[in-house]
Amino acid sequence: MITKTKKKIIKNKFVTKKITKKKDKKVGKITHYFSNIKVAVIRLSAPLKIGEVIRITGGENTDFNQKVKSMQIDHEKVKMAKKGKSIGLKIDEKVREGYNVYKI
Repeated sequence: MITKTKKKIIKNKFVTKKITKKKDKKVGKITHYFSNIKVAVIRLSAPLKIGEVIRITGGENTDFNQKVKSMQIDHEKVKMAKKGKSIGLKIDEKVREGYNVYKI
Protein backbone atom coordinates (compact mmCIF):
# COMPACT_ATOMS: atom_id res chain seq x y z
CA MET A 1 0.00 0.00 0.00
CA ILE A 2 1.32 3.42 -0.98
CA THR A 3 0.75 6.23 1.48
CA LYS A 4 -0.16 9.77 0.45
CA THR A 5 3.39 10.91 1.17
CA LYS A 6 4.92 8.30 -1.11
CA LYS A 7 2.44 9.13 -3.87
CA LYS A 8 3.39 12.79 -3.61
CA ILE A 9 7.13 12.05 -3.77
CA ILE A 10 6.70 9.72 -6.75
CA LYS A 11 4.55 12.31 -8.51
CA ASN A 12 7.08 15.08 -7.87
CA LYS A 13 9.99 12.98 -9.15
CA PHE A 14 8.04 12.17 -12.30
CA VAL A 15 7.21 15.83 -12.93
CA THR A 16 10.82 16.89 -12.29
CA LYS A 17 12.15 14.30 -14.74
CA LYS A 18 9.58 15.33 -17.32
CA ILE A 19 10.54 19.01 -17.08
CA THR A 20 14.32 18.51 -17.10
CA LYS A 21 14.18 15.91 -19.87
CA LYS A 22 13.21 18.62 -22.37
CA LYS A 23 16.31 20.69 -21.54
CA ASP A 24 18.75 17.78 -21.46
CA LYS A 25 20.42 16.49 -24.62
CA LYS A 26 21.37 12.81 -24.75
CA VAL A 27 25.12 12.44 -25.20
CA GLY A 28 25.61 8.72 -24.68
CA LYS A 29 24.96 5.42 -23.03
CA ILE A 30 26.94 3.48 -20.43
CA THR A 31 28.41 0.33 -21.95
CA HIS A 32 30.43 -0.92 -18.97
CA TYR A 33 31.08 -0.10 -15.31
CA PHE A 34 34.18 -1.01 -13.31
CA SER A 35 32.92 -1.03 -9.71
CA ASN A 36 36.33 -1.51 -8.09
CA ILE A 37 37.66 1.80 -9.51
CA LYS A 38 34.25 3.50 -10.03
CA VAL A 39 34.81 4.18 -13.72
CA ALA A 40 32.15 3.97 -16.42
CA VAL A 41 32.71 3.49 -20.14
CA ILE A 42 30.38 5.75 -22.10
CA ARG A 43 29.68 5.42 -25.83
CA LEU A 44 29.09 9.01 -26.99
CA SER A 45 26.31 10.01 -29.37
CA ALA A 46 27.31 13.70 -29.15
CA PRO A 47 30.53 15.59 -28.28
CA LEU A 48 31.48 16.05 -24.62
CA LYS A 49 34.03 18.39 -22.99
CA ILE A 50 35.67 18.66 -19.59
CA GLY A 51 33.81 21.10 -17.35
CA GLU A 52 30.35 20.24 -18.68
CA VAL A 53 27.68 18.87 -16.36
CA ILE A 54 26.12 15.51 -17.18
CA ARG A 55 23.06 13.73 -15.83
CA ILE A 56 22.96 9.94 -15.55
CA THR A 57 19.60 8.19 -15.36
CA GLY A 58 18.50 4.60 -15.28
CA GLY A 59 16.84 1.95 -13.21
CA GLU A 60 14.43 2.95 -10.48
CA ASN A 61 16.67 5.01 -8.19
CA THR A 62 19.53 6.31 -10.32
CA ASP A 63 19.24 9.95 -11.36
CA PHE A 64 22.14 12.27 -10.51
CA ASN A 65 24.17 15.14 -11.93
CA GLN A 66 27.94 15.27 -12.10
CA LYS A 67 30.58 17.60 -13.50
CA VAL A 68 33.02 16.06 -15.98
CA LYS A 69 36.40 16.52 -14.27
CA SER A 70 38.54 14.27 -16.47
CA MET A 71 38.04 11.66 -19.15
CA GLN A 72 40.19 9.21 -21.04
CA ILE A 73 40.22 7.55 -24.42
CA ASP A 74 42.46 4.45 -24.59
CA HIS A 75 44.15 5.42 -21.27
CA GLU A 76 45.07 8.89 -22.61
CA LYS A 77 43.62 11.99 -20.92
CA VAL A 78 41.61 14.16 -23.31
CA LYS A 79 39.82 17.52 -22.95
CA MET A 80 37.14 16.79 -25.53
CA ALA A 81 35.67 13.66 -27.09
CA LYS A 82 33.77 13.44 -30.36
CA LYS A 83 30.60 11.60 -31.27
CA GLY A 84 31.12 7.85 -31.69
CA LYS A 85 34.04 7.57 -29.25
CA SER A 86 34.04 5.50 -26.06
CA ILE A 87 35.39 7.32 -23.03
CA GLY A 88 36.31 6.33 -19.51
CA LEU A 89 34.84 8.59 -16.85
CA LYS A 90 35.14 8.52 -13.04
CA ILE A 91 31.61 8.30 -11.62
CA ASP A 92 30.38 9.44 -8.17
CA GLU A 93 27.61 6.83 -7.81
CA LYS A 94 27.07 3.24 -8.90
CA VAL A 95 25.72 2.83 -12.44
CA ARG A 96 24.91 -0.07 -14.75
CA GLU A 97 25.16 -0.88 -18.43
CA GLY A 98 22.40 0.70 -20.49
CA TYR A 99 21.93 3.81 -18.33
CA ASN A 100 21.55 7.04 -20.31
CA VAL A 101 23.85 10.06 -20.10
CA TYR A 102 22.54 13.58 -20.80
CA LYS A 103 24.27 16.95 -21.07
CA ILE A 104 22.63 19.65 -18.95
